[in-house]
Amino acid sequence: MHFIDTHCHLYAEEFKEDRKQAVEKAIQNGIQHLFLPNIDTASIQPMLDLVWEYPSHCFPMMGLHPCSVDVHVDAQLFQIQKWLKKRKFYAVGEIGLDYYWSTEFKEQQIMAFKKQLMWAIQTDLPVVIHSRNSNEDVIAILEELKHPKLRGIFHCFGGTLEQAKQLIALNFYIGIGGVVTYKNSGLDKIVADIPLDKIVLETDAPYLAPMPYRGKRNEPFYLIETAKKVAEIKAVGLNQLANTTTANAKLVFGIE
Repeated sequence: MHFIDTHCHLYAEEFKEDRKQAVEKAIQNGIQHLFLPNIDTASIQPMLDLVWEYPSHCFPMMGLHPCSVDVHVDAQLFQIQKWLKKRKFYAVGEIGLDYYWSTEFKEQQIMAFKKQLMWAIQTDLPVVIHSRNSNEDVIAILEELKHPKLRGIFHCFGGTLEQAKQLIALNFYIGIGGVVTYKNSGLDKIVADIPLDKIVLETDAPYLAPMPYRGKRNEPFYLIETAKKVAEIKAVGLNQLANTTTANAKLVFGIE
């Protein structure tokens, strides 16, 4: 079986002691492709170092995370755009809106999100969207900027079924991670009604580890627990789930 982790921060400090082991454990267990979303200008070099070490398994994205938007947003975006012109990236991400931690820079977040969506359209790259307490605004902006080339993954989906349907209609895949294994998340009921050919799997490592690892550092190897849960919800075999979600992810990111 071959799985793809469409969203993991393996370059993060949480992996400094055993990064190599975490990557190799994932590869040995069939998780052959690890997609790395950028966060801000400080994360670019650690991310690219990992890509250079594992060029056949680690694939970089380039974007400014909404939680990194502050008074220096213009300078950060300038650097992000420069990097997008320098080398191949597989998506513009992780971008979006986050009103959970703070709304102090809400207007700057919206500006940065729209600007990066436009870059994705111009470069014909998918986008990987982060949204927390902001689904309505995110969907409204996607509707506003609707374009045949605007597509991607709504990472760590935590909205309503109606929102999932809106996103699918806007040419987005639904990213499902460890939260689906949590007893009272309610995500299982939504996954039951989302077509399997619109789902991709992710870990968001080192965050949001699935059961039975909840509360521990997440890692790509744990993707298998999420896959088992989604297969159970969709009443399909693990092989079929692996084949379909892998094909979906390859289609999004444009890889063979």
